[in-house]
Amino acid sequence: SRQQEVRGARAPGLPDSPQDAPSSFAGVPPRQQKYRRPQGHAPGPIEKRMRTKTVLTYRDVVHFSLALPGVEESTSYGTPALKVRGKLMVRLKEDQETVVLRTTWEERERLMTLYPDVFFLTDHYRAHPWVLMRLAAAPPANVPKWLHQAWLLAAPKSLSRQHPELGT
Repeated sequence: SRQQEVRGARAPGLPDSPQDAPSSFAGVPPRQQKYRRPQGHAPGPIEKRMRTKTVLTYRDVVHFSLALPGVEESTSYGTPALKVRGKLMVRLKEDQETVVLRTTWEERERLMTLYPDVFFLTDHYRAHPWVLMRLAAAPPANVPKWLHQAWLLAAPKSLSRQHPELGT
């Protein structure tokens, strides 16, 4: 109806969002930030997006991982996968809701203890340094660091030496 159109219309001259507002709105308090950055760390656009999402998808995992050097989309056991110069880093399970993540034995035990609703094992992976992660249960703010750790384990030493800012 016409009344609904008018109610949803914006007044002429007003910005569409608070971020678009000109600086002439002095005295209007800025929006409080939901997340505080660690000192000296400026998150990139991908990290910001990951923090605000509530449910993670494999596309989010791909989007973040492709920002890391040498990562390419591939397949493993007939499912989508991410590899670093041909070495498997993470793959999507057949259920389309779980990813298999490269890790260390110690880190796997730590993750499963700290996040039992997120990380688990099947008998197939018990003898290998991999862990399964439920995408729907994974806290989006933590996923970038877990993918970074998987990258460090999969990346050849020559590649990680070329990018000392990513750690060793």
